[in-house]
Amino acid sequence: MVHEEMSFGSFPLAELMDLNTWGHMANGTGVEEFILLGFPGAWHSQVSLVMVFALTYSLTLTGNASIIALVWMNSSLHTPMYFFLCNLAFLEICYMVGIVPKAIGVMLGTSRTISFSVCILQLFFLLPLGSTECFLLSVMAYDRSSALCYPLRYSSLMNSVLSAQLVLSSWLGGFLAISLLAFLTSRLTFCGPDVINHFLCDIDSCLALSCSDTWPVELVTFFVSIIVVVASCVVTLISYVYITSSMLRLQSAHGQKKDFSICSAHLSVITIWYDSTVFLYVKPSAEGSLDLNKRVITFHTVVTPLLNPFIYTLRNKEVKQALGRAFQKK
Repeated sequence: MVHEEMSFGSFPLAELMDLNTWGHMANGTGVEEFILLGFPGAWHSQVSLVMVFALTYSLTLTGNASIIALVWMNSSLHTPMYFFLCNLAFLEICYMVGIVPKAIGVMLGTSRTISFSVCILQLFFLLPLGSTECFLLSVMAYDRSSALCYPLRYSSLMNSVLSAQLVLSSWLGGFLAISLLAFLTSRLTFCGPDVINHFLCDIDSCLALSCSDTWPVELVTFFVSIIVVVASCVVTLISYVYITSSMLRLQSAHGQKKDFSICSAHLSVITIWYDSTVFLYVKPSAEGSLDLNKRVITFHTVVTPLLNPFIYTLRNKEVKQALGRAFQKK
């Protein structure tokens, strides 16, 4: 029986993944650039993936930019909740811009290589954005718990100054939390192979290629994940315990339904985000299936940013009313 040799563009896949092919590179010299493998397969499957990524990219940018514009143009939406939502929408736009264009180039075969410096830059542009999103989601949960548990004092508790401070802390905290990890990863030695089994520079894929001791980086990654992901998740869960308790104390079924409608959109986003984040990063070792990680990261960084604007607009009465007024003006 004749077996066809799988190929990835002009690179035979077996040769790309054979460590011996790159053995001559393990001579102590640093790797100057990597080859991103993407999603190996037939050309028609690559084109299909490109179309999906391009459509998702367009819809995500349009949806999140529309949320920002809608809040900006409607004074009725100038509240802390929508201020936080605008920051989340801007963060999702940054995510997509940092991932999808390069991923499309990898799948089309026009941009498979990435320099070491750009790889590290991409890695530590995306990780802080993920940390910032964790903090932002916990801030949004705290905001909702304050609004529902203390409705009469909410305007004084969550004023514009505190809102700005919470957002600034989320962004600074997200980038500072990754600073030590960024430094340690940039000090790793990469002497071959130089093929990353991914469409982007992911921490696990990079650690798998390093020829130096990666244990310190894996340990720091684990503890940073515990601090960022688990701590923010705990804050979010506590906030929703208070929200649930407040809802159960309401005598009116209509009031319970209204409060649940307000929070259900945020809870949906939280569930989707934390499920994939915990799977990807809260683990003591980087060892595991890179192919599985690649599929989860595709959902985590490409699909989730697309879902957020639709979840918030379809489940939010105030946003739908603002959209209706915007279309009526036209």
